[in-house]
Amino acid sequence: MTAQRSAETCAEGPDSPEDPPSDALTRLAGLHGVAASYEPSADRTITATATALTLALAALDVDASTPAAVGAALAAREHELRERLLPPTVVSWSGAGPEALAALPSGTRLHIETEQGETLTTADRLPPGVHRLTATTPDGRTTTSHLVVAPPRLPTPTGRSYGLLVQLYSLLSRRSWGMGDLGDLAELAGWAGRALGAGFVQVNPLHAAVPGTPTDPSPYRPSSRRFPDPVHLRVEDVPEFAYIEDHARVRALLERGGRLREAVLEKGALIDRDAVWEAKREALELVREVPLGPGRRAEYVDFLAREGEALEDHATWCALAEVHGSDWHRWPEGLRDPRSPETARARGELMDRVDFHCRLAWLTDGQLTAAQRAAREAGMPLGIVHDLAVGVHPAGADAWAQQRYFATGMSVGAPPDAFNARGQDWGLPPWRPDRLAESGYEPYRKLLRALCRYAGALRIDHVMGLFRLWWVPQGQAPTQGTYVRYDAEAMLAILVLEAARAGAVVIGEDLGTVEPGVREALRSRGVLGTSVLWFERDWDGDGRPLPPESWRADCLATATTHDLPSTAARLTGEHVELRDSLGLLTRPLEQERAEAAADTGEWLELLSRLGLLRGAHGAHCASEEEAEIQAVHRFLLRTPARMIGVWLPDGVGDRRPQNLPGTWDQYPNWRLPIADADGRPVTLEELAASARVWGLAEVLRGGVGRQG
Repeated sequence: MTAQRSAETCAEGPDSPEDPPSDALTRLAGLHGVAASYEPSADRTITATATALTLALAALDVDASTPAAVGAALAAREHELRERLLPPTVVSWSGAGPEALAALPSGTRLHIETEQGETLTTADRLPPGVHRLTATTPDGRTTTSHLVVAPPRLPTPTGRSYGLLVQLYSLLSRRSWGMGDLGDLAELAGWAGRALGAGFVQVNPLHAAVPGTPTDPSPYRPSSRRFPDPVHLRVEDVPEFAYIEDHARVRALLERGGRLREAVLEKGALIDRDAVWEAKREALELVREVPLGPGRRAEYVDFLAREGEALEDHATWCALAEVHGSDWHRWPEGLRDPRSPETARARGELMDRVDFHCRLAWLTDGQLTAAQRAAREAGMPLGIVHDLAVGVHPAGADAWAQQRYFATGMSVGAPPDAFNARGQDWGLPPWRPDRLAESGYEPYRKLLRALCRYAGALRIDHVMGLFRLWWVPQGQAPTQGTYVRYDAEAMLAILVLEAARAGAVVIGEDLGTVEPGVREALRSRGVLGTSVLWFERDWDGDGRPLPPESWRADCLATATTHDLPSTAARLTGEHVELRDSLGLLTRPLEQERAEAAADTGEWLELLSRLGLLRGAHGAHCASEEEAEIQAVHRFLLRTPARMIGVWLPDGVGDRRPQNLPGTWDQYPNWRLPIADADGRPVTLEELAASARVWGLAEVLRGGVGRQG
């Protein structure tokens, strides 16, 4: 998981011991998908506290506050499950009938209203979609469920491809306003596809951020995952920009954008998202004064109709946030409910601002679509790979508009592990599995449909969350959490259905502790995994680096990620020095250095033994470090991985991670431009002309069509 950790979480101390839950509470929790224990390793079981179970159940509207309440809730749940004919959502994989229907009494009549508008009386040969199923038993009992019909699996990507991984804000060109934008993304994709033979470009989540000063720069704690952030717009590419009549203000804004750009590229400034957005917002206010032509007006009207209530809610939240601040919990009470009369009245009063934010969503959607079109026209088989964050900010637009789907008083995190003995609290409210199922997973479906519309592939952050999430009660330490299970079959079926409709590949970020059976279930449905070189060791054997032929094929293989040291920093050991300088080491510096050197040394020894370090002193490599980075990627080509990802900053020897987990304001997370080995920012134009980038690309381009 890649959300920024909070300083408060890092400061929390150990927890007090507590009595284990009673047998009745354990049974009640299990019937609601709340785990009474978990196994961090095969030989160890941790029991959840009674408080954790009680609070998790309370978030699901189940009273377990006293033994009597537990008994009553347990009896009610057992009766409900005993009498229930069907679960609220039933899954059918195309070609196989729903298993749940087989348990219905003989003679039960079915009535199915398909998504396509047909009415059927049998579940055989149903078209893909989410249908409405009504079952009536011979004794007159009736139940209604959502019936999800999905293809049995996603198609496997044809052939192998390699691509670039980049945090878009960090990729500045000579045209961007202080941070990378969607114009830069289209340029990068067009160049990488045509000149380098790359098959995809993977970017960070481009979800809408929570406004404020300062804005949380983490792309993994967005206001909304449903709608993109207009800060990524290339203002000059908006057609109406050319027709603004106030030329003096346009010149002033262009000059302002230029100063923001030069501050980062020439003066060592950090990326200032707030300043960039303020300049772009002023420009977009001018753009909105330009009347839309008939064709553009019709396009905008179609967009409004397509997005419907979800867009209206998002734009209303944005308009209200301008008046009352960006935390809806602090708004006047009537406005905290998106369906209240007070909110409807405020929406009418702020209709001009609501329309402005609808317009921004439309413009951003258009440039995202254009970037994917540019990538495909450049010959990329996949194009842009978009990233879906695991959750949303509790104060943001989605948490306000979709309140009934979120668990009140809960936050997503992770239990203690070998890397963090105190666990983690990511500050993201989890979806309620019961409400999702009751709705036929409507918010999840619409989210996936929106993202897949302009994505060649979708990366799912912390894909294990489709199966279970660690719920941390507010006010409790992360160690006081518990796992809550989701209907993984339904979550996977919706994912496969929407991705297949869009023709999108799906990549699951399955790093870290993964529950047994999860990777196998994902692979069976065509979801690719994620393999990072430094973590691929023979953990069931001698612990040494895993030879390339032993890697899995159904994955995106990379040398690093935005949360890890760059390849150059790992090869030189500079990542240890950085963590030491920030006080993040838990062991003596010399011990950390020795362990890091031994780890790197084992990999270099394997690369040498495989003959992949060729050219270390040849004309094609300016340094031994460059040769070693090329060798790392030659190794990735030796694996059977279907997709090979290159961290774009590795192409110029960047030393700095984009995010350093465990830090808050000690390190400039999410605010650094791509830089060379000396820390000098490198523009998109310089990247395209870099001999070092071309050398690495030639390694990949020459080897991506074969293994070796």
